Amino acid sequence: MDREKWYARTPEEVLEFWQTNFTDGLSSSEVKTRLDKFGFNELAEKEKTVWWKRFLAQFQDFMVLVLLGATLISAFLGEYADAITILIIVLMNAILGFVQEYRAEQSLAALKKLASPTARVVRNGMVQQIPARELVPGDILVLESGDKLAADGRLIDVFNMEAEEAALTGESLPVRKIADRNFNEDAPLGDRRNMVYAGTSIVRGRGRAVVCASGMATEVGHIAGMIQASTEEATPLEKRLEHLGKLLVWGCLAICLVVVITGVAKGESVFLMCMAGISLAVAAIPEGLPAIVTVALALGVQRMIKQQAIVRKLPAVETLGCTTVICSDKTGTLTQNAMTVRQIFADGNSYDVSGAGYDIKGNILLNQQEIDITKDKALEQCLVGGALCNNSVLKQNNVTITGVWRKKTENGWSIEGDPTEGAIIVAAAKASIWQVDLEKKQKRIAEIPFESERRRMSVIYRDSNNNNILYSKGAPDTILELCRYYQTNAGPASLTSEYIAKINTISERMTGQALRVLAVAYRRLTPAQTQNPDESLEKDLVFAGLIGMIDPPREEAKASIIRCREAGIKTVMITGDHKNTAIAIAQELNIFKEGQQKALTGKDLDSLSEAELDAIVNNVTVYARVSPAHKLRIVRALKHQGHIVAMTGDGVNDAPAIKEADIGVAMGLTGTDVTKEASAMILADDNFATIVAAVEEGRGIYENIRKFIRYLLSCNIGEVLTMFLASLLGMPMPLLPVQILWVNLVTDGLPAMALGVDPNDPSIMRRPPRHPGESVFSRGLTRKIVGRGIQIGISTLLVFSVVYYFQNDLALARTAAFATLVYCQMFHVFDCRSETNTIFELKFSTNKYLLAAVTFSTIMQLSVMYIPFLCSIFSTVPLSLSDWLLVLTVSGWTLLLNGFKHIFKRRPARRAALPQNR
Repeated sequence: MDREKWYARTPEEVLEFWQTNFTDGLSSSEVKTRLDKFGFNELAEKEKTVWWKRFLAQFQDFMVLVLLGATLISAFLGEYADAITILIIVLMNAILGFVQEYRAEQSLAALKKLASPTARVVRNGMVQQIPARELVPGDILVLESGDKLAADGRLIDVFNMEAEEAALTGESLPVRKIADRNFNEDAPLGDRRNMVYAGTSIVRGRGRAVVCASGMATEVGHIAGMIQASTEEATPLEKRLEHLGKLLVWGCLAICLVVVITGVAKGESVFLMCMAGISLAVAAIPEGLPAIVTVALALGVQRMIKQQAIVRKLPAVETLGCTTVICSDKTGTLTQNAMTVRQIFADGNSYDVSGAGYDIKGNILLNQQEIDITKDKALEQCLVGGALCNNSVLKQNNVTITGVWRKKTENGWSIEGDPTEGAIIVAAAKASIWQVDLEKKQKRIAEIPFESERRRMSVIYRDSNNNNILYSKGAPDTILELCRYYQTNAGPASLTSEYIAKINTISERMTGQALRVLAVAYRRLTPAQTQNPDESLEKDLVFAGLIGMIDPPREEAKASIIRCREAGIKTVMITGDHKNTAIAIAQELNIFKEGQQKALTGKDLDSLSEAELDAIVNNVTVYARVSPAHKLRIVRALKHQGHIVAMTGDGVNDAPAIKEADIGVAMGLTGTDVTKEASAMILADDNFATIVAAVEEGRGIYENIRKFIRYLLSCNIGEVLTMFLASLLGMPMPLLPVQILWVNLVTDGLPAMALGVDPNDPSIMRRPPRHPGESVFSRGLTRKIVGRGIQIGISTLLVFSVVYYFQNDLALARTAAFATLVYCQMFHVFDCRSETNTIFELKFSTNKYLLAAVTFSTIMQLSVMYIPFLCSIFSTVPLSLSDWLLVLTVSGWTLLLNGFKHIFKRRPARRAALPQNR
């Protein structure tokens, strides 16, 4: 019965079917029975993999399997210390991968807390607030303005109720709800006005409904079932690195085999050479690479979460760095989603209103001077009418504030209800006209609700002296037609044609400034006129004034758009608002320049063919009056032009465009669960600046991955070449197996991980986006890796040869080579922080983790060279001062070279800065 056409049934039939009562609701025992039958009111999730299976899955990597094989061989040969060492490395990789997946799950769990967690229902004859997941079919929902629906229901009682259903139907305007009418069984979703649906919200009025569907049986649930999250897979970068790892494994194994055969041929023991080969394989295979990539991605994702960007799919982290276009919703993303009154016109005067959003801080100014509202009766009447002809409520920290403390409270002001009406209440509060105080003196006795055909609403109040007053609010032209008088500071005056012309001029001026304009009027009524109030009373009104408001741009969005432009990223605004309003906001945000960019409406899009849209899409920065269906066309057109597109959305109908985009971005506050499921990233604060911060983080993560790939591979090449060249040249083994393993642990661990958290280069958002097909080894990285690897290998062999030739001490020569190999890599790690700047141009203190890692690795290396117990295990001997001078000079010669480069680089700059003598 989940798919019953409840909208075709009467309220009585629905109540009878679900065996519930309008006044008493369900009993606690019945609720328990229905929970067992229907389950919790939540969308189904994919079955989670048990923890131990997820942990075992970490051992499926090819390189990990090779290392496990090396562990078995080491144990078989009796080298248990080496076997344990290798096993520890493998376990560390597995634990890191497991922790990353756990963190991703925790992030998604935190995301679900953004959804509305409670609902009001009638149970056991009382109105109760319960967790939304405990709703069951047959519950009586109690609905009020501002409520977010958690289940589908058939309305059984309404009062002036309107619901925002754009997330489900794409309808941008609130839908007027009714309860006493049935609809045909073939009525489309948007026409079922006697129903309310999960994922929508009540923006006006109140009512009650019978829950008819919960969880996956809701309309949103059915869509969610069709848009399941794609299966998780490795990111493109991880796939490329896995392929690289396999090539390195086979190449290194071949070299190791040559080393073993050559050593045995020279007379070395088979056991020693086999262990050397295994150790060299461990050193050569970059087993830390997948782990560090995982850590870099995980830490980057955690940093994004702190900046309110929740990444659901790891490939998005890589794609972010390639983004060339960000298509953003206007309302709430580029703007504050808090309508703000900017101008008021009353009695011939134009007033400016300061402040932004719903914060009551601000003033009403006339000619830049703050006004005294008690001396400006026309303005006062306009604000009083606007505050009373209003169904929204001003709150502070979700509590209605009264008394003298209102002006002293700080932040946390919000509106419950329609944002447009809320803006009027806030403007009145700035003049110390408080809606809650007015309603203590006047009682609402009737309301003539807003209808789109009438374009106005009216309310009737009775004051303490039994005076009846009708207040009207609506479109200026509609209200003005009903007016006979206008309010002055001395009282009502006859409305002349000249004054009407002036009102129209002011209204057009406000509209031209992208303000939404409402007119306020009133009239006094006799007791007899209030007996049967209807729209016939809306005549002979006194025009009180015009109120112009706008949803102002976010200040941080302006700065972020400038950063996008510097980064080679185009910003496109998409909105359902009027074209003039969209252009005005876009101009204020520097997205649109008249004569340079185009602005299209949904109607324009409908008239363009795919080819025509493709031809002009690069020059369009504003799309107005578009539906969610138009977004898909925009994404495809941009992708046809080779762009990497990030697209924002919040409604269910946005899901196709979000899935089509290279990076689908869902709204965390206003987005539906289905949209979030289809997205790659979620904005917890619905803020455009968060997208830009995520792009910067994505670029930084990719650059850090390049840094430690450069570091790990060049170091590993140096280790392999040290052993390989010594073998080819017929030299004694410069390093023992245990020393090779130690180098691997000391250098490949902490320093490489510290590179993964290197701060972003300040210039990273002043570079163009990288091409998505760009190899991780592009921009000369291969040359740098191979070149430094050769330098490390030759430097190590040079020190070994010099010490061995001049001092004829193999243990001392191996110790010197051992130290040289380690410190070549310690110096190199600082070079890897930048591909363009020397270490002298970077501040060492900006990566304290790297300093700590190098310090710790240095201490570890010195300990195996000077602590007697460890010296016997690693076959080392203490080095003399002259030996250390040789080791550090050969290891750090690149540091000296960079120092000279830095000095000579600065000299021309200094010379250019000096005044020239002529």
